Amino acid sequence: MADDIDLDGRDEPVRGANDHAELLSELDSHDLAVATDFDPDADTGRFEYDPDADPDAVFPQSVASGGPTPSGVILWTRLSPAVFDADEPLAVRVARDPDFDDVVYEGEVTDAEQIRAHDYTVKVDLDGHLDSDCEYHYRFYYCGTASRAGRCQTLPAPDASLERVRFAVLACQNFLNGYYPAYHYVAREDVDFLVHVGDFIYESDDGDFKGLGSYDYPDREKELPSGNGRVWGLEDYRYLYRTYRSDRFLQEALEAHTLIAGWDDHELVNDLYWDRRTDAPAGDHPRGDDPAFMTDLIADAMHAWWEYMPARVHYDPSGDNLQDRFRLWRDLEFGDLVTLVMTDERLFRDPPREAISTPDNVGPHREPPGRTMLGEDQREWLIDSITGSERTWTVWADEVLTVPLRVGSGPLSIYPVQGGWDGYTRERMQITEAIAEADVDNFVTLTGDMHCYIAAYSQSSYPGRVTGGEGVAQGERIGVEFMTPAITSLNVAEALHLTRGWRRTFTEPLLSWLVPAMNPHIEFFDSHHWGYSVVEFTDDACTYIGYAVDKTTNRPDADRSVVAAYCVPEGEVSLTDVTEQYRTQ
Repeated sequence: MADDIDLDGRDEPVRGANDHAELLSELDSHDLAVATDFDPDADTGRFEYDPDADPDAVFPQSVASGGPTPSGVILWTRLSPAVFDADEPLAVRVARDPDFDDVVYEGEVTDAEQIRAHDYTVKVDLDGHLDSDCEYHYRFYYCGTASRAGRCQTLPAPDASLERVRFAVLACQNFLNGYYPAYHYVAREDVDFLVHVGDFIYESDDGDFKGLGSYDYPDREKELPSGNGRVWGLEDYRYLYRTYRSDRFLQEALEAHTLIAGWDDHELVNDLYWDRRTDAPAGDHPRGDDPAFMTDLIADAMHAWWEYMPARVHYDPSGDNLQDRFRLWRDLEFGDLVTLVMTDERLFRDPPREAISTPDNVGPHREPPGRTMLGEDQREWLIDSITGSERTWTVWADEVLTVPLRVGSGPLSIYPVQGGWDGYTRERMQITEAIAEADVDNFVTLTGDMHCYIAAYSQSSYPGRVTGGEGVAQGERIGVEFMTPAITSLNVAEALHLTRGWRRTFTEPLLSWLVPAMNPHIEFFDSHHWGYSVVEFTDDACTYIGYAVDKTTNRPDADRSVVAAYCVPEGEVSLTDVTEQYRTQ
């Protein structure tokens, strides 16, 4: 079959030592936001404040924590430019108790120029100052006003013996397309960490990412500073983060829990990929075919993401290539129980295939060697991390759907989600075959992007040519995949105007039956709801609970329900439906 591969045009894998060179140059020109130095010998008078002062007037985006380690976290806040005074330091206090009686750290930030340079955002890195597997409370103080108090959590020590780890898994929250009461419920969940798998913002202020069934939501309007419908530079990205982070329900969740953040495309540009012909990013943007503009734009996007997300990622400006300088991909260890692996599936991916996505066309035998979503370095690191994990559970926090999604039957099928791993089947085969060969136990993938609830089996191969074979043999099950729904973003039912009335009554059970019928490895599918999921790991089992929250109401008492719940026993690759158990709790 190799003779049939067409290496002309966009599918040609071109590699070179200077890949990403212009983006690296642009990143060098930015003063990327890093944790701010602060003085541990703070003047205690800085912590005096008026209890009646309005924290929103001084800290309009409230506070957040992220980047957990066994000895610290990154604390984040933003000051209002209207009250900023270069001569006034920003103080921070951390305590073991919510009343701040048992103080473990306090200090002040005095670098006014750095604060001003980064849109008045501040990140304070406490790595090395806290104890492992501990809950802390923190607060910022400025000009006699205290921020709302936040709660943060450090990682357990790598050799700690844990009874459980619980994540709230989040994705896809188009501000224009609904309200965030789901975050009000997330704030009250008994979870250890938030895991956001991408699309924290959407890079538009109009209806670009709405569908036939989408509605307008009062008080969700936006207007980019550039006056364009899509982002045009750094100030537009900053404006979007400021706007999203002004939502009170989102603030509640970030105040209550420590965030582990990834990204997908909308933090940058819709359907972003790397064009090897121009060595520049490209994607769905009015100037997406302008390499110089897109290079500047993606550098701006990365800059704003660093400013507004309390994330701990590797950045070494002296590195020779992008992999050496900037690494969103990383792994975190939760004692002896969980290894969490996070990947970057945008900065290294090849362009989408141009062929119609039939079973023949999307098979790895039709892909040119070297075609990739992850890049060689990241792919080998991912395989090594998964196959080498010594924890009970190995978890891949993946941005896009990994298992095949077929619509149709036999040769009349298509694989419509080409932005997921169905568009990169050769590399998927390399990863799944390596996991199968290593006989990895208790492998779980947590996914977002497609705005659905999915419970499925990950397999070494799947029937049909989508995995490269001529036959229809079912591969062995190597793990399970759980997709978290969108908070608000467009799903299949909304795109087709099927979310209300008789349309919903008819199509909800139909879609939930049809998709698994066309994809035997998928146990559950729903695309009529929005919300979040909670995933718990213990020595005995992994449990996924998918919650639906009404995005059409901007109230804390919005309706919430359990859409689906599945349990995977330790040592087995078996999905057990436990939905009714959680609906009756």
